[in-house]
Amino acid sequence: MARRAPERDLSGLERRLGHSFRDTALLRRALTHRSHAADHNERLEFVGDSLLNCTVAILLYERLPGLPEGDLSRLRAGLVNQASLHEVACALSLGDELALGEGELKSGGFRRPSILADAFEALLGAVYLDAGFDAVRGVVGTLFADRIESVREAPPAKDPKTALQELLQGRRLPLPRYAVVEVGGEAHQQVFRVECRVDELGVACSGEGASRRAAEQQAAEAVLAQLAQMKAGRA
Repeated sequence: MARRAPERDLSGLERRLGHSFRDTALLRRALTHRSHAADHNERLEFVGDSLLNCTVAILLYERLPGLPEGDLSRLRAGLVNQASLHEVACALSLGDELALGEGELKSGGFRRPSILADAFEALLGAVYLDAGFDAVRGVVGTLFADRIESVREAPPAKDPKTALQELLQGRRLPLPRYAVVEVGGEAHQQVFRVECRVDELGVACSGEGASRRAAEQQAAEAVLAQLAQMKAGRA
């Protein structure tokens, strides 16, 4: 069951995106979730994911001269994560344009961050196939302009895993150990639970996320918070 009729006028989305499609079939495919039809957006998402990482890397390289590779990598990770892409997708009102199956529609899939983030990446893949890399760069440069400008004005924050690793290395302690303790949810919407242990300090915390990496980051953040509490208690 379609959420939107295939003939729906998408010119408003094209204006918000900053790209007018010559091949509108690409645009409609980018907006089609696999729950709706066999001709869905997952292959376009695969292309768009790589394009987004490449484009953001180039923009950061050009606008932050002299910044070392590690800092550039952390900034890029912060700009292209699911939360950031969900915000961009919401600004484009992608949820109003998605073609979803009946089950996803009833469960609120048009609001789900993972579906919206994936659809945005699929849109970039569609833009590339429609008009090439320069068009993708133009779209990303416009939609991410404020975010990139904000990171230029603030020092790059280290992700929790990196921060925890450097903290332990500074104390000459072994690196933390991460282990997946549970994987739940449906096949298309899995939830990972990961434990992070620092046995030398007697600390173990868990985290959850839509990917193992996301769960590891949350677990590491919890360990950092616990270590900070322990330090404050000794002060």
